[in-house]
Amino acid sequence: MSKKNKKQRKMDKQNTQCDDEQQQTLEQQEVQATESATDTSSSQTPDNEQGVDAEQSIVKLQEELAKEKKEYLFLMADFDNFRKRTSKEKLDLIKNGAESAMRDLLPVVDDLERAIDAINKGGDLDSLKEGVNLIYNKFQRYLESQHVTPIDSTGKEFDTDLHEAVTMFPAPDPSMKGKVIDTTIKGYMINDKVLRHAKVVVGQ
Repeated sequence: MSKKNKKQRKMDKQNTQCDDEQQQTLEQQEVQATESATDTSSSQTPDNEQGVDAEQSIVKLQEELAKEKKEYLFLMADFDNFRKRTSKEKLDLIKNGAESAMRDLLPVVDDLERAIDAINKGGDLDSLKEGVNLIYNKFQRYLESQHVTPIDSTGKEFDTDLHEAVTMFPAPDPSMKGKVIDTTIKGYMINDKVLRHAKVVVGQ
């Protein structure tokens, strides 16, 4: 073999080795690029998942807020209707109560008109007295039906919750000091509430 051929073979061998080295280098770079891309994809996946979860949470919260708002508006509407209904019922109760009270008083008015007519005609005095007493008793029964009762004041201890002192007067005896010795205007209770304080004279 000639020296020229040997030299050529040596150069070809060196070129082949260079090509192999370059090929290995390229393959290593491709592997590194693939691993880098995989790492980048892996690192981005949790962020993407978190973004999707956050969007879903926002949508869910918005739906719940809309539902709560709708229920609140329904509740407010129901309460407003309830308030209007109870106000109307209260007004009707007051109106009907006054209506009933006036209706029950009409028979007493009728009796009074008849008594006045009898007086104007000069009727018998004893009959007139009896008629007035009947009217008074009827009216008393009406008051009792409405749970209105007189306050028993004379001879009782003066009580500011029940009595209104119109004047002070020397007590006829020491035992009447601080007590009611006279009632100028009778007081009344309705159920357990004072309807009108009794106007009284208090002993001193």
